[in-house]
Amino acid sequence: MLKATFRPYTLKFKTPGGTSRGVLTEKTSWFITVWDEKNPDIKGIGECSVLPKLSPDDRPNIETKLEDVARNTDLLKSNFHTALADWPAIRFALETALLDLGNGGNQELFPGPFTSGTKGIPINGLIWMGSPNEMKQQIEEKLNAGFRCLKMKIGAIDFQQEYNILKKLRSTFSPKDLELRVDANGAFSASEAPSILEKLAELNIHSIEQPIKAGQWQEMAQICESTPLPVALDEELIGIDEPARKEQLLQTIRPQYIILKPSLTGGFKASEEWISAAENNNTGWWVTSALESNIGLNAIAQWTATLNNPMPQGLGTGQVFSNNTKSSLTIKIGELWMKK
Repeated sequence: MLKATFRPYTLKFKTPGGTSRGVLTEKTSWFITVWDEKNPDIKGIGECSVLPKLSPDDRPNIETKLEDVARNTDLLKSNFHTALADWPAIRFALETALLDLGNGGNQELFPGPFTSGTKGIPINGLIWMGSPNEMKQQIEEKLNAGFRCLKMKIGAIDFQQEYNILKKLRSTFSPKDLELRVDANGAFSASEAPSILEKLAELNIHSIEQPIKAGQWQEMAQICESTPLPVALDEELIGIDEPARKEQLLQTIRPQYIILKPSLTGGFKASEEWISAAENNNTGWWVTSALESNIGLNAIAQWTATLNNPMPQGLGTGQVFSNNTKSSLTIKIGELWMKK
């Protein structure tokens, strides 16, 4: 019989993380540990990572739900994807804990070239919102570390200032030498987005994530139809669990890309349904972490490595916390590797 426990863990940012939804200084995760009564020395661990004001799991009763999951893990094992459809972060945590347990409890969920330390994953460097000087400093650090793909958060400070930073970068580095992505986190209105996209396209920006708030399917469809640069859906995917509904969203909006965050989409199985729907609709995709600790990031990285997507992935967030959990993950010249 399976048993489980959970415990909270507060992650603290080294420097405040600025987004268009506000500034983060800390966030909470819950670690779920699962074991079989017959063999209690082998334990699997998973992470329930919650982003304030964004995760569906960001509710006052989350610990009550985690207690329920811990009490009924054995019963949930066969149908947790359905039973926890409304709790994507908990669903992801239980999925990874069970995978870890099934593979011996050493946090090696998907054995392969990545876990053996013989293959890395290309990743983007993340630039948080801040003052122009703060953002420039972050950019210099990432470039010096060998990143050739940067993702910059936009939409919190004056757009012209953000544009000027990007313009200066592009004047120094060609699109061949440096890929630039931007993430608006829904900061712009449907009426102002087209002109902003026109300006960004002048700089050969690779893509813009979620230019307007989620839930405006028709407005987003119009933007994606006429956009001069690729649009990637991010928050738009949250809360959509039925495969038919996933197909409907992609067929309605017709985005150029979707971005998969297993903590927000409900784990690996749910994310693979999105990948299948994307490929059915000629939509590109990549994977991004959602500010998990190294527990969750490790699981996401291993899964991502099995997908063999050559694009830079958004898996460089392990460096943002001052009290992160121990990990074998390391970044070398713009790639994520596992040390052996």
